[in-house]
Amino acid sequence: MKKRTSILAAFLLTMVSAYASNPRTDSLWKVLKTELSKEPRYIDRKEQKILLLRQRLSSIPDTQFSPRFTLLSQLFDEYSSFKFDSAVTSVNRMIDLSKRFHKQDELIKSRMAMVTVLLKSGFYKEAFEAVALIDTAVLSKQTRHEFLNLRAMLYAEVSAYDNDAFFAKSYKQASQRDYRSAASIITPDELEQMTSRAFLPETDRNRKPTAEFYYRYFLDNHLTEHQVAMAATLVSHAYQGDDKLLLLMLASISDIRSATKETFAIFLLGQEFFKLNRNGDAYICIKEALGNAAFYGTRNRAAQIESVLPLIASRLLEEKQHEKDMVWIGLGIVMLVAVVLVFQLVLFRKQVIRIKVNEQVIKEKNAELQDVNGMLWQSSKIKEELIGLFFKTCSSYIETLEKVKRKTQHNIKLGKYQDATTVLGNVQIQQEKTQLYSTLDSVLLTLFPNFVASFNSLLNKEDQIWLKKGEMLTPTIRIFALIRLGVTDIETIAKILDYTVNTVYTYRARVKAKAIVEPEVFEQKIMEIKFTDEF
Repeated sequence: MKKRTSILAAFLLTMVSAYASNPRTDSLWKVLKTELSKEPRYIDRKEQKILLLRQRLSSIPDTQFSPRFTLLSQLFDEYSSFKFDSAVTSVNRMIDLSKRFHKQDELIKSRMAMVTVLLKSGFYKEAFEAVALIDTAVLSKQTRHEFLNLRAMLYAEVSAYDNDAFFAKSYKQASQRDYRSAASIITPDELEQMTSRAFLPETDRNRKPTAEFYYRYFLDNHLTEHQVAMAATLVSHAYQGDDKLLLLMLASISDIRSATKETFAIFLLGQEFFKLNRNGDAYICIKEALGNAAFYGTRNRAAQIESVLPLIASRLLEEKQHEKDMVWIGLGIVMLVAVVLVFQLVLFRKQVIRIKVNEQVIKEKNAELQDVNGMLWQSSKIKEELIGLFFKTCSSYIETLEKVKRKTQHNIKLGKYQDATTVLGNVQIQQEKTQLYSTLDSVLLTLFPNFVASFNSLLNKEDQIWLKKGEMLTPTIRIFALIRLGVTDIETIAKILDYTVNTVYTYRARVKAKAIVEPEVFEQKIMEIKFTDEF
């Protein structure tokens, strides 16, 4: 039972992770995997560049200090994040060259380069010995700033490596002192200031940029791939979740493109995937990180990775076993569904037999419905044509008014005011109203031929209103006929019939008072009058 519960929990967690994914990080992860497939190409490009530098170095005589030292520095820059042993060889040659020519500044620069590469590779004891060889009394302002930052990084790395309650604390304090001292010497550049804002305290949360801001900033400010990787890795420590993934993916992509093998970003990314239970993605990252550590020769990093890799591998094995269990569960569900379907087929056959028994009855009912539908269609067609006729009549009135308007405006424009008055005088408003009401009555009675009879059936016999042959509707009937057509607003009715609102209210009140039904339901009964009522 516990095993099945764990399988269900894993399945639900996988579903939640799938739905909770971020489109931006998903697309960036695809780019990262594509770049991993291109990694040999980037390494070849790096090695070609190194080969050219070595060829140029071999062509310069040993007696020329400046060009040889410059090329050795460039070689060291290429090797420092690519191959540890070659980087150490290059920096030792820089030290020997500086000593031979008695170049104090270059010697200090070379020793700091040695500290850097030893720090990256986990040779902390040797790094401290190299730091002790640097004569701090002769350092320039800029060099002292770089020296203090470098020593602060060394203290921080040792603190993280010890990771205990006593020794790690003292190293961390020493690191913070050196960072503060370095900051007091030289004002940080724009990139340093920008990255430091990511670590503002909680009280300054509103000033802290978003991870998306840093993502765009690193891409839009013409930084090298290595600079982007270092800055994005640093800033990622200030964020969590998808924000952290975004920055670490950017750093990992930049490391791959710059053929950087001494990289921490891909390892941190693998750890984040592991926390999110994305074990397949975590395995890809950790495996790449382990390959990088072996390629570069990073002892401390390899030890860290080797401690995490078995955990990811074991979880992947568990997931595979869970998938197999889910397949068996799925097969069981399919079998159960098959049994249910067979049972449903038996019931369906019985229903088919019953349907056939009643099929003839259904056909007869369908024939009746077709007849009724035909009648309704004819009735609907007639009503549509009558409504069209009504609107055509209204259009004719509008056209007549338009003609009168144009003639009048024309006469006024020509100064023929008497002719304009004559044109306006020829408009017989009352006659037009009478014609309009006649058309309206004709349409109403066509749509509701039994309206008058239905209306009178709601009144006492002595109060009923009957029309003589050829007679138009009375104002009272006309008001309720408009209500039946859906015109329920009193002001609208008054405007259509050229009555005052009080007149309409009066007519309604009188009729309701004479009704044989309750006044509250009288208008509801009016609305129930149908097209083909019979009496």
